[in-house]
Amino acid sequence: MNDMTHVPEQVVTLERSLREIFGARLRSFVVYGLHASLATASHPHDHQDRRAPMRTMALVESLTRDDLRRCADRIERWHAQGLATPLLLAVHELARSLDAFPLEFGSILADYSVVSGANPFDGLRLNPEDVRRACEVQARSHLLHLREGFLETQHNGDALAVLIVRSAAPFAGLLAGIARLQGLSAGDAAAAGRHAERALQLPPGVVTDIVKLAHVTEISSAEAVRVFPAYLDATERLVAYVDGWSAR
Repeated sequence: MNDMTHVPEQVVTLERSLREIFGARLRSFVVYGLHASLATASHPHDHQDRRAPMRTMALVESLTRDDLRRCADRIERWHAQGLATPLLLAVHELARSLDAFPLEFGSILADYSVVSGANPFDGLRLNPEDVRRACEVQARSHLLHLREGFLETQHNGDALAVLIVRSAAPFAGLLAGIARLQGLSAGDAAAAGRHAERALQLPPGVVTDIVKLAHVTEISSAEAVRVFPAYLDATERLVAYVDGWSAR
């Protein structure tokens, strides 16, 4: 959990807005992915208008259709302030959601600050097997996507470049999930990439070169043709690695 002093003002303003809607039913409000948002905003390849939106989660005692309608009325204003649509959960839903979305909640747990209310994650833990299974599903899905996408490029280098760039961020997210599975920090994408290279016995740069592309908008067709074979091989190895992983 991060220090509350780093929470941006627009997030605090959103909390007040949600308090107007839910009143005392708003039990907890957190901002998450803050480190990632700020890192994206300061990345040299990004422009101010591409800054990642601030992500938040509100835990409420009850959630009605009228609550949703009132939130929907304010969505345009929230988005204009650089805020993502808040994740709304009823109190009883949180614990039951951890096994269904272990990677998503693992990402939240790795980088969040409590804006108001009690810490909703106190006493909650992710099951490593749930995380492993989710990583395997994501890894296999990524591999199938790369294979299918390659066929659809029909050997067009520009199309292959688009495939690689669009898949880089999900690939980096997968590596972060695997790092958390093994008890490592996932906050540094490059470090997670280097760990994967060691674990998969790959030459330095094979994985981290793809991770770096998560923050770019395009690459040349020549670069795409150069990196794709190693990218595909790394993903195949990653599937086998996660499939055979067990806590020791």
